[in-house]
Amino acid sequence: MTQIKVNLGKRSYQIIIGPGALSQLSSWLKKLKLGQAAIVVTNPTINRLYGRLIKQALQHLGVELHFGQVADSEKSKSHSVCINLVGRLAQLDRGKGVFVIALGGGVVGDLAGFAAAIYRRGIPYIQVPTTLLAQVDSSIGGKVAIDLPCGKNLIGSFYQPRLVISDINLLSSLSKQQIRSGLAEIIKYAIIADKGLFKYLELHLDKLLQRNPKALQHVVQVCSKIKARIIEQDETDTKEKRMVLNFGHTAGHAIEAASGFSQNYPHGQAIALGMLVACEIARQLKMTPDSTIKRIGKLIFKAGLPTKISGLSLKDILQAQAHDKKFSAGKNRFVLPVAIGKVVVKEDIPQQVIDKAIKSRMTREKPSLSDYE
Repeated sequence: MTQIKVNLGKRSYQIIIGPGALSQLSSWLKKLKLGQAAIVVTNPTINRLYGRLIKQALQHLGVELHFGQVADSEKSKSHSVCINLVGRLAQLDRGKGVFVIALGGGVVGDLAGFAAAIYRRGIPYIQVPTTLLAQVDSSIGGKVAIDLPCGKNLIGSFYQPRLVISDINLLSSLSKQQIRSGLAEIIKYAIIADKGLFKYLELHLDKLLQRNPKALQHVVQVCSKIKARIIEQDETDTKEKRMVLNFGHTAGHAIEAASGFSQNYPHGQAIALGMLVACEIARQLKMTPDSTIKRIGKLIFKAGLPTKISGLSLKDILQAQAHDKKFSAGKNRFVLPVAIGKVVVKEDIPQQVIDKAIKSRMTREKPSLSDYE
Protein backbone atom coordinates (compact mmCIF):
# COMPACT_ATOMS: atom_id res chain seq x y z
CA MET A 1 0.00 0.00 0.00
CA THR A 2 1.33 3.42 -0.97
CA GLN A 3 0.48 6.78 0.58
CA ILE A 4 1.04 10.06 -1.26
CA LYS A 5 0.39 13.30 0.58
CA VAL A 6 -0.93 16.36 -1.23
CA ASN A 7 0.63 19.17 0.80
CA LEU A 8 -1.77 22.11 0.89
CA GLY A 9 -1.53 23.30 4.47
CA LYS A 10 -4.89 22.93 6.21
CA ARG A 11 -6.33 21.40 3.03
CA SER A 12 -3.71 18.62 2.83
CA TYR A 13 -4.86 15.04 2.30
CA GLN A 14 -3.60 11.55 1.60
CA ILE A 15 -3.95 9.41 -1.52
CA ILE A 16 -4.02 5.72 -0.57
CA ILE A 17 -3.06 3.42 -3.46
CA GLY A 18 -3.01 -0.35 -3.62
CA PRO A 19 -5.04 -3.56 -3.92
CA GLY A 20 -7.60 -3.69 -1.12
CA ALA A 21 -7.07 -0.03 -0.16
CA LEU A 22 -10.80 0.35 0.42
CA SER A 23 -10.43 -1.79 3.56
CA GLN A 24 -8.67 1.19 5.15
CA LEU A 25 -11.69 3.47 4.77
CA SER A 26 -13.02 2.74 8.26
CA SER A 27 -9.77 3.55 10.05
CA TRP A 28 -9.32 6.76 8.08
CA LEU A 29 -12.86 7.90 8.87
CA LYS A 30 -12.13 7.40 12.56
CA LYS A 31 -9.11 9.70 12.22
CA LEU A 32 -10.84 12.33 10.11
CA LYS A 33 -14.10 12.51 12.13
CA LEU A 34 -16.14 13.85 9.21
CA GLY A 35 -19.66 13.36 10.59
CA GLN A 36 -22.38 10.93 11.59
CA ALA A 37 -24.21 10.69 8.24
CA ALA A 38 -23.02 10.13 4.69
CA ILE A 39 -24.35 9.97 1.16
CA VAL A 40 -22.50 7.68 -1.22
CA VAL A 41 -22.88 9.16 -4.71
CA THR A 42 -22.49 6.42 -7.30
CA ASN A 43 -24.10 4.86 -10.37
CA PRO A 44 -26.19 1.66 -10.44
CA THR A 45 -23.43 -0.54 -11.88
CA ILE A 46 -20.81 0.54 -9.35
CA ASN A 47 -23.32 0.33 -6.52
CA ARG A 48 -24.09 -3.26 -7.48
CA LEU A 49 -20.40 -4.17 -7.68
CA TYR A 50 -18.94 -2.29 -4.72
CA GLY A 51 -21.70 -0.71 -2.66
CA ARG A 52 -21.58 -3.54 -0.13
CA LEU A 53 -17.85 -2.90 0.45
CA ILE A 54 -18.66 0.65 1.52
CA LYS A 55 -21.41 -0.64 3.81
CA GLN A 56 -19.02 -3.16 5.36
CA ALA A 57 -16.37 -0.50 5.88
CA LEU A 58 -18.77 1.79 7.74
CA GLN A 59 -21.06 -0.64 9.58
CA HIS A 60 -19.06 -0.55 12.82
CA LEU A 61 -18.71 3.25 12.92
CA GLY A 62 -22.36 4.07 13.53
CA VAL A 63 -22.49 6.27 10.42
CA GLU A 64 -25.97 6.65 8.93
CA LEU A 65 -25.42 5.65 5.32
CA HIS A 66 -27.49 6.53 2.25
CA PHE A 67 -26.89 5.95 -1.45
CA GLY A 68 -27.57 8.50 -4.17
CA GLN A 69 -27.51 6.91 -7.61
CA VAL A 70 -27.00 8.85 -10.83
CA ALA A 71 -26.81 7.71 -14.43
CA ASP A 72 -23.43 6.59 -15.74
CA SER A 73 -23.20 9.46 -18.19
CA GLU A 74 -21.65 12.91 -18.53
CA LYS A 75 -25.25 14.15 -18.62
CA SER A 76 -25.43 13.49 -14.87
CA LYS A 77 -23.22 16.56 -14.44
CA SER A 78 -26.24 18.85 -14.88
CA HIS A 79 -27.66 21.55 -12.62
CA SER A 80 -30.86 19.55 -12.08
CA VAL A 81 -29.05 16.42 -10.89
CA CYS A 82 -26.76 18.54 -8.72
CA ILE A 83 -29.62 20.47 -7.04
CA ASN A 84 -31.44 17.20 -6.37
CA LEU A 85 -28.30 15.86 -4.65
CA VAL A 86 -27.92 19.02 -2.58
CA GLY A 87 -31.56 18.66 -1.52
CA ARG A 88 -30.87 15.13 -0.32
CA LEU A 89 -27.90 16.38 1.67
CA ALA A 90 -30.12 18.95 3.38
CA GLN A 91 -32.71 16.31 4.25
CA LEU A 92 -30.10 14.01 5.72
CA ASP A 93 -28.14 16.69 7.57
CA ARG A 94 -30.36 17.93 10.40
CA GLY A 95 -27.44 18.63 12.69
CA LYS A 96 -25.79 15.21 12.24
CA GLY A 97 -22.78 16.48 10.36
CA VAL A 98 -23.12 15.07 6.84
CA PHE A 99 -20.34 14.18 4.42
CA VAL A 100 -20.13 12.78 0.89
CA ILE A 101 -18.39 9.73 -0.55
CA ALA A 102 -17.86 9.78 -4.32
CA LEU A 103 -17.80 6.14 -5.45
CA GLY A 104 -17.32 6.05 -9.19
CA GLY A 105 -15.49 7.60 -12.10
CA GLY A 106 -14.88 11.20 -13.11
CA VAL A 107 -18.54 12.09 -13.56
CA VAL A 108 -19.45 10.94 -10.05
CA GLY A 109 -16.37 12.59 -8.56
CA ASP A 110 -17.01 15.94 -10.25
CA LEU A 111 -20.71 15.98 -9.36
CA ALA A 112 -20.32 14.78 -5.76
CA GLY A 113 -17.40 17.12 -5.11
CA PHE A 114 -19.25 20.13 -6.49
CA ALA A 115 -22.37 19.36 -4.43
CA ALA A 116 -20.15 19.06 -1.33
CA ALA A 117 -18.50 22.38 -2.19
CA ILE A 118 -21.74 24.38 -2.45
CA TYR A 119 -23.86 22.84 0.33
CA ARG A 120 -23.43 24.98 3.46
CA ARG A 121 -20.46 26.59 1.67
CA GLY A 122 -18.62 23.31 1.94
CA ILE A 123 -18.88 19.95 3.66
CA PRO A 124 -16.28 17.14 3.65
CA TYR A 125 -16.08 14.64 0.84
CA ILE A 126 -13.99 11.58 0.05
CA GLN A 127 -13.02 10.30 -3.38
CA VAL A 128 -13.13 6.53 -4.01
CA PRO A 129 -12.36 6.41 -7.76
CA THR A 130 -13.38 3.22 -9.55
CA THR A 131 -11.98 3.91 -13.03
CA LEU A 132 -8.38 4.12 -14.16
CA LEU A 133 -8.96 7.63 -15.48
CA ALA A 134 -10.32 8.81 -12.13
CA GLN A 135 -7.54 7.15 -10.14
CA VAL A 136 -4.76 8.75 -12.16
CA ASP A 137 -6.37 12.14 -12.67
CA SER A 138 -9.83 13.46 -11.84
CA SER A 139 -10.05 12.35 -8.20
CA ILE A 140 -6.95 14.38 -7.29
CA GLY A 141 -6.62 18.15 -7.17
CA GLY A 142 -10.04 19.44 -6.16
CA LYS A 143 -11.38 20.56 -9.51
CA VAL A 144 -15.13 19.91 -9.16
CA ALA A 145 -17.77 21.01 -11.62
CA ILE A 146 -20.95 20.47 -13.58
CA ASP A 147 -21.56 21.14 -17.26
CA LEU A 148 -23.62 23.52 -19.34
CA PRO A 149 -25.01 22.47 -22.74
CA CYS A 150 -22.50 24.75 -24.46
CA GLY A 151 -19.44 23.47 -22.65
CA LYS A 152 -17.90 21.15 -20.09
CA ASN A 153 -17.13 22.08 -16.46
CA LEU A 154 -18.28 25.69 -16.86
CA ILE A 155 -19.86 25.80 -13.37
CA GLY A 156 -17.23 24.72 -10.90
CA SER A 157 -14.94 25.34 -7.99
CA PHE A 158 -11.65 24.31 -6.42
CA TYR A 159 -12.57 22.16 -3.43
CA GLN A 160 -10.18 19.54 -2.13
CA PRO A 161 -11.29 16.11 -0.89
CA ARG A 162 -10.34 14.99 2.61
CA LEU A 163 -9.07 11.64 1.34
CA VAL A 164 -8.58 9.71 -1.92
CA ILE A 165 -8.65 5.91 -1.88
CA SER A 166 -7.45 4.32 -5.13
CA ASP A 167 -8.12 0.61 -4.70
CA ILE A 168 -6.46 -1.19 -7.62
CA ASN A 169 -8.84 -4.15 -7.16
CA LEU A 170 -11.74 -1.95 -8.27
CA LEU A 171 -10.20 -1.72 -11.74
CA SER A 172 -10.65 -5.45 -12.43
CA SER A 173 -14.23 -4.95 -13.61
CA LEU A 174 -13.37 -2.28 -16.18
CA SER A 175 -13.95 -2.83 -19.88
CA LYS A 176 -11.13 -2.46 -22.41
CA GLN A 177 -12.64 0.87 -23.48
CA GLN A 178 -12.52 2.17 -19.91
CA ILE A 179 -8.90 1.08 -19.55
CA ARG A 180 -8.09 2.88 -22.79
CA SER A 181 -9.78 6.05 -21.53
CA GLY A 182 -7.50 5.95 -18.50
CA LEU A 183 -4.49 5.33 -20.72
CA ALA A 184 -5.19 8.59 -22.54
CA GLU A 185 -4.67 10.54 -19.31
CA ILE A 186 -1.62 8.43 -18.40
CA ILE A 187 -0.08 9.19 -21.81
CA LYS A 188 -0.82 12.86 -21.10
CA TYR A 189 1.15 12.70 -17.83
CA ALA A 190 4.08 11.04 -19.57
CA ILE A 191 4.19 13.72 -22.27
CA ILE A 192 3.93 16.67 -19.89
CA ALA A 193 6.27 15.50 -17.14
CA ASP A 194 7.91 12.06 -17.31
CA LYS A 195 9.78 10.61 -20.28
CA GLY A 196 10.51 7.53 -18.14
CA LEU A 197 6.77 6.89 -17.82
CA PHE A 198 6.42 7.28 -21.60
CA LYS A 199 9.07 4.61 -22.14
CA TYR A 200 7.34 2.36 -19.58
CA LEU A 201 4.09 2.70 -21.54
CA GLU A 202 5.83 1.82 -24.79
CA LEU A 203 7.24 -1.34 -23.19
CA HIS A 204 4.29 -2.44 -21.02
CA LEU A 205 1.18 -1.30 -22.87
CA ASP A 206 -0.09 -4.87 -23.23
CA LYS A 207 0.10 -5.47 -19.47
CA LEU A 208 -2.00 -2.39 -18.82
CA LEU A 209 -4.59 -3.37 -21.42
CA GLN A 210 -4.78 -6.79 -19.76
CA ARG A 211 -5.35 -5.11 -16.36
CA ASN A 212 -2.14 -6.43 -14.81
CA PRO A 213 -2.42 -5.26 -11.15
CA LYS A 214 1.28 -4.44 -10.70
CA ALA A 215 1.41 -2.44 -13.92
CA LEU A 216 -1.79 -0.61 -13.01
CA GLN A 217 -0.52 0.22 -9.52
CA HIS A 218 2.73 1.52 -10.98
CA VAL A 219 1.08 3.99 -13.35
CA VAL A 220 -1.49 5.10 -10.75
CA GLN A 221 1.34 5.84 -8.29
CA VAL A 222 3.48 7.70 -10.85
CA CYS A 223 0.61 9.83 -12.16
CA SER A 224 -0.70 10.56 -8.66
CA LYS A 225 2.73 11.81 -7.58
CA ILE A 226 3.05 14.01 -10.67
CA LYS A 227 -0.35 15.55 -10.13
CA ALA A 228 0.15 15.99 -6.37
CA ARG A 229 3.38 17.92 -6.93
CA ILE A 230 1.78 20.15 -9.59
CA ILE A 231 -1.27 20.87 -7.39
CA GLU A 232 1.00 21.84 -4.51
CA GLN A 233 2.64 24.49 -6.71
CA ASP A 234 -0.55 25.89 -8.23
CA GLU A 235 -3.69 24.77 -6.43
CA THR A 236 -6.12 27.19 -8.09
CA ASP A 237 -4.58 27.34 -11.56
CA THR A 238 -3.28 30.92 -11.30
CA LYS A 239 0.44 30.43 -12.03
CA GLU A 240 0.24 28.46 -15.30
CA LYS A 241 1.94 25.48 -13.62
CA ARG A 242 -1.34 23.58 -13.33
CA MET A 243 -2.27 24.58 -16.87
CA VAL A 244 0.03 21.87 -18.24
CA LEU A 245 -2.48 19.28 -16.97
CA ASN A 246 -4.79 20.51 -19.74
CA PHE A 247 -2.63 19.09 -22.52
CA GLY A 248 -5.11 17.70 -25.04
CA HIS A 249 -8.10 19.14 -23.18
CA THR A 250 -8.73 22.32 -25.19
CA ALA A 251 -9.70 20.48 -28.38
CA GLY A 252 -10.70 17.36 -26.41
CA HIS A 253 -13.39 19.11 -24.37
CA ALA A 254 -14.64 20.79 -27.56
CA ILE A 255 -15.00 17.40 -29.25
CA GLU A 256 -16.96 16.11 -26.22
CA ALA A 257 -19.28 19.12 -26.23
CA ALA A 258 -19.75 19.07 -30.02
CA SER A 259 -20.84 15.44 -29.75
CA GLY A 260 -23.43 16.38 -27.11
CA PHE A 261 -21.40 14.44 -24.51
CA SER A 262 -22.40 11.24 -26.27
CA GLN A 263 -20.88 7.80 -25.75
CA ASN A 264 -19.22 8.19 -29.16
CA TYR A 265 -16.61 10.42 -27.56
CA PRO A 266 -16.12 9.61 -23.87
CA HIS A 267 -13.55 11.74 -22.09
CA GLY A 268 -10.42 9.66 -22.61
CA GLN A 269 -11.07 9.13 -26.31
CA ALA A 270 -11.73 12.84 -26.82
CA ILE A 271 -8.53 13.76 -24.95
CA ALA A 272 -6.51 11.39 -27.15
CA LEU A 273 -7.77 13.28 -30.20
CA GLY A 274 -7.13 16.58 -28.44
CA MET A 275 -3.50 15.59 -27.83
CA LEU A 276 -3.08 14.78 -31.51
CA VAL A 277 -4.57 18.16 -32.45
CA ALA A 278 -2.11 19.86 -30.06
CA CYS A 279 0.76 17.88 -31.61
CA GLU A 280 -0.25 19.02 -35.09
CA ILE A 281 -0.37 22.65 -33.93
CA ALA A 282 3.12 22.24 -32.46
CA ARG A 283 4.32 20.70 -35.74
CA GLN A 284 2.96 23.62 -37.79
CA LEU A 285 4.61 26.10 -35.42
CA LYS A 286 7.91 24.15 -35.75
CA MET A 287 8.05 23.65 -31.98
CA THR A 288 8.36 19.87 -31.98
CA PRO A 289 10.38 17.41 -34.10
CA ASP A 290 8.36 15.18 -36.40
CA SER A 291 9.97 12.13 -34.77
CA THR A 292 8.50 13.13 -31.39
CA ILE A 293 5.06 13.72 -32.85
CA LYS A 294 5.13 10.34 -34.58
CA ARG A 295 6.21 8.64 -31.36
CA ILE A 296 3.26 10.18 -29.51
CA GLY A 297 0.85 9.25 -32.29
CA LYS A 298 2.16 5.67 -32.38
CA LEU A 299 1.59 5.18 -28.64
CA ILE A 300 -1.93 6.60 -28.85
CA PHE A 301 -2.71 4.34 -31.83
CA LYS A 302 -1.27 1.21 -30.15
CA ALA A 303 -3.30 1.96 -27.02
CA GLY A 304 -6.42 1.50 -29.15
CA LEU A 305 -7.45 5.13 -28.80
CA PRO A 306 -9.05 7.00 -31.72
CA THR A 307 -6.83 9.01 -34.04
CA LYS A 308 -9.56 10.29 -36.36
CA ILE A 309 -12.63 12.46 -35.74
CA SER A 310 -15.81 11.27 -37.44
CA GLY A 311 -19.44 12.34 -37.31
CA LEU A 312 -18.65 15.90 -36.17
CA SER A 313 -18.25 19.12 -38.11
CA LEU A 314 -15.37 21.57 -37.82
CA LYS A 315 -17.90 24.34 -37.17
CA ASP A 316 -19.43 22.58 -34.17
CA ILE A 317 -16.01 21.79 -32.67
CA LEU A 318 -14.82 25.39 -33.06
CA GLN A 319 -18.07 26.74 -31.62
CA ALA A 320 -17.67 24.50 -28.55
CA GLN A 321 -14.01 25.46 -28.26
CA ALA A 322 -14.95 29.15 -28.12
CA HIS A 323 -16.60 28.48 -24.73
CA ASP A 324 -13.48 26.85 -23.33
CA LYS A 325 -12.58 28.34 -19.95
CA LYS A 326 -8.87 28.01 -20.77
CA PHE A 327 -9.20 30.95 -23.16
CA SER A 328 -7.94 34.21 -21.63
CA ALA A 329 -9.08 37.75 -22.57
CA GLY A 330 -10.35 36.49 -25.91
CA LYS A 331 -7.09 34.73 -26.73
CA ASN A 332 -6.94 31.00 -27.31
CA ARG A 333 -4.53 29.02 -25.16
CA PHE A 334 -3.11 25.57 -25.88
CA VAL A 335 -0.65 23.32 -24.09
CA LEU A 336 1.83 22.11 -26.71
CA PRO A 337 4.59 19.48 -26.55
CA VAL A 338 8.19 20.42 -27.25
CA ALA A 339 9.64 17.04 -26.21
CA ILE A 340 8.56 13.88 -24.41
CA GLY A 341 8.31 15.06 -20.80
CA LYS A 342 8.08 18.78 -21.56
CA VAL A 343 5.25 21.06 -22.69
CA VAL A 344 4.69 24.81 -22.92
CA VAL A 345 1.61 27.02 -22.81
CA LYS A 346 1.09 28.98 -26.03
CA GLU A 347 -1.45 31.78 -26.51
CA ASP A 348 -3.05 33.50 -29.50
CA ILE A 349 -2.38 30.79 -32.06
CA PRO A 350 -3.56 31.80 -35.56
CA GLN A 351 -7.01 30.43 -36.27
CA GLN A 352 -5.95 28.92 -39.57
CA VAL A 353 -3.37 26.82 -37.72
CA ILE A 354 -6.03 25.51 -35.32
CA ASP A 355 -8.45 24.82 -38.19
CA LYS A 356 -5.81 22.90 -40.11
CA ALA A 357 -4.84 20.87 -37.04
CA ILE A 358 -8.43 19.78 -36.39
CA LYS A 359 -9.02 19.04 -40.07
CA SER A 360 -5.93 16.82 -40.05
CA ARG A 361 -7.86 14.50 -37.71
CA MET A 362 -10.98 14.50 -39.93
CA THR A 363 -9.62 12.69 -43.00
CA ARG A 364 -11.51 9.68 -44.31
CA GLU A 365 -8.40 7.56 -44.65
CA LYS A 366 -8.31 4.55 -42.37
CA PRO A 367 -5.54 5.01 -39.78
CA SER A 368 -2.73 2.48 -39.60
CA LEU A 369 0.47 1.94 -37.65
CA SER A 370 2.51 2.86 -40.75
CA ASP A 371 1.26 6.45 -40.34
CA TYR A 372 3.62 6.79 -37.38
CA GLU A 373 6.66 4.91 -38.66
